[in-house]
Amino acid sequence: MTAATQNLLVELFVEELPPKALQKLGDAFATVLADQLKAQGLASDACVVTPFASPRRLAAHVTAVADKAADKAVQQKLMPVTVGLDASGNATPALLKKLQALGADASAVPALKRAQDGKAEALFYDSVVPGATLAVGLQKALDEAIAKLPIPKVMSYQLETDCELPGWTSVNFVRPAHGLVALHGSTVVPVKALGLTAGNTTQGHRFEAAVSPVVLANADSYADTLRKDGAVIASFAERRAEIARQLAAAAAKVGNGARPIDDDALLDEVTALVERPNVLVCQFEEQFLDVPQECLILTMKANQKYFPLLDAAGKLTHQFLVVSNIRPDDASFVTGGNERVVRPRLADAKFFFDQDRKKTLASRVESLAKVVYHNKLGTQGERVARVRAIAKSIAQQLGDAALVQQADQAALLAKTDLVTDMVGEFPELQGTMGRYYALNDGLGDTIADAIEDHYKPRFAGDQLPRNTVGVVVALADKLETLVGMFGIGNLPTGDRDPFALRRHALGVIRMLVEKDLPLDLNALLALAGPAFGDKIQDATAQLADFIYDRLAGSLREQGYSAQEVDAVLALRPQRLALVEKQLAAVRAFAALPESPALAAANKRVGNILKKAEVEGPVDPHVNPDLLQEKAEQDLYAALQRFVPEANAQFDAGDYTASLQTLAVLRVPVDSFFDDVMVNAEQMDLRLNRQGLLKSLHDAMNRVADLSRLA
Repeated sequence: MTAATQNLLVELFVEELPPKALQKLGDAFATVLADQLKAQGLASDACVVTPFASPRRLAAHVTAVADKAADKAVQQKLMPVTVGLDASGNATPALLKKLQALGADASAVPALKRAQDGKAEALFYDSVVPGATLAVGLQKALDEAIAKLPIPKVMSYQLETDCELPGWTSVNFVRPAHGLVALHGSTVVPVKALGLTAGNTTQGHRFEAAVSPVVLANADSYADTLRKDGAVIASFAERRAEIARQLAAAAAKVGNGARPIDDDALLDEVTALVERPNVLVCQFEEQFLDVPQECLILTMKANQKYFPLLDAAGKLTHQFLVVSNIRPDDASFVTGGNERVVRPRLADAKFFFDQDRKKTLASRVESLAKVVYHNKLGTQGERVARVRAIAKSIAQQLGDAALVQQADQAALLAKTDLVTDMVGEFPELQGTMGRYYALNDGLGDTIADAIEDHYKPRFAGDQLPRNTVGVVVALADKLETLVGMFGIGNLPTGDRDPFALRRHALGVIRMLVEKDLPLDLNALLALAGPAFGDKIQDATAQLADFIYDRLAGSLREQGYSAQEVDAVLALRPQRLALVEKQLAAVRAFAALPESPALAAANKRVGNILKKAEVEGPVDPHVNPDLLQEKAEQDLYAALQRFVPEANAQFDAGDYTASLQTLAVLRVPVDSFFDDVMVNAEQMDLRLNRQGLLKSLHDAMNRVADLSRLA
């Protein structure tokens, strides 16, 4: 690092930032600031950028920042020679005016360069643009970094000092800003932002800072000085790691295999709420453990930001961990206060649970008729009727009368927990509470599990329903949503997908594939439509395309190439459970030496048949007596010999063997195209040869459209 190159530190000191956006704000601030410095030549691509983000500050540390960017040689096109110079070679008024605008005069004319620019010769002016100073460049970078912050909601507040109209001049920012630091090495860079002038002081912890203000000696001492004098861990990543370490240590101290609940989102949010983390162990009365642990965990996490402690078996204990922002000598007041706060929350959950169990799920079915699902699709009661109809149709294809009866009962009760007090307070528990209440009603594990599982999979990688009844109801529920929303034209657009139709489509795909269900996709979509009556338009084709698009994306994410996926899905396979076997066969076929030639020939055959079918469908029947050329006789003989074997392998589900059997057709196919004129003038010969190609095309493309591999 040279004397002119020092590390840079910029900090905005603000009021408490929104916790769920803090990490994103910190990363964006540092990234944009550094990118702007690089764009102006004040920092190199090799510089190291370190973001800092705490509840009351956004900061960035950038290494090797110059105090002035290097001068830059610039060549500017002025105008055509015929416009800039007269017949005697003297500058025209137009040229002199252009030079004046660039800060030059007539003395620069002799140094102008001539060069061909398209068809005309043009004049070019070489100049040196001075590099930006750090003060100017950082001001621009800081303004840009603030303007581009992904602020969830902007606040407007008035400045009291350093503005044109104190008390009246307004500023818009995520939270009111109270301090600005800009240090290049140990030198303050004179920049301004949000009505603040940069200095070298900041504030530490609101209650536990050793000194106030905290004076920063230089850019590199920022984190250490804040930790030592300000009692603040400025780095989001370091603070998060420290909280995770303390959580693990506190759980180990409790013993008996206790561990804090694993929740990255909660850990991120708590990291954004504290500057000096201190993990404490608290507890509540064991009587509350009679309430389903999902309810207790959710209220502690969502409302209080606590970390519940689980035992070695994954069961909730009566102890929990609190991440405090202070470290008092006597922590009993902190733990006692948190225990007093959580008690009413848990009491509410127990009250809801006790009250809900006084009514059966079956008695709540009528209440669903009063809950609006969608203004074009009716109430939840109407929706349940549709799900029941679809579930019964699916169950009839998958099982016996017992499965039909169980699926109908589960579908009838699946949505009833929506009108319970517990789900009204905690919507995230829909399905989960339905299971508990079903068990309380004595409905048995099969129905109870199906009620909980009919929402699955809720997200990528989520588990699928545990039993066949759950799979049937989950399929019916997702098909009802997809068919209904497509039927009223309520489709996802861009990033907007309020009814999670993409997730529902992937859920349908996963269940069909991973549960190996013998159901055809088009038949599934068709059986869902009648349940809606005249409420929707038929959008089956559009919905099928949507599902195949989701399937294609999923398969590519699993490592299959776009060509392989395109080849298989071009046939619109109905049994999605077999698609991966087809892809494996295509991959094995593509590795054969015969593959490129057969794929190209297949494409050629497809083009020939497409033109022929303009006049009508091509009949695959072949009359052996009309086969005149040896090459067409050989191809016909090869088809007669190998296609039955390939078809038998296909019907047995051995798609790889089927394609490999057909690979032997390469030689007769090549000879056919070398020696035979398909579009012969004689009509019967032409139709017979087209029929031969149709037979070849049908045989080759049962597993996939091999022309897509060409």
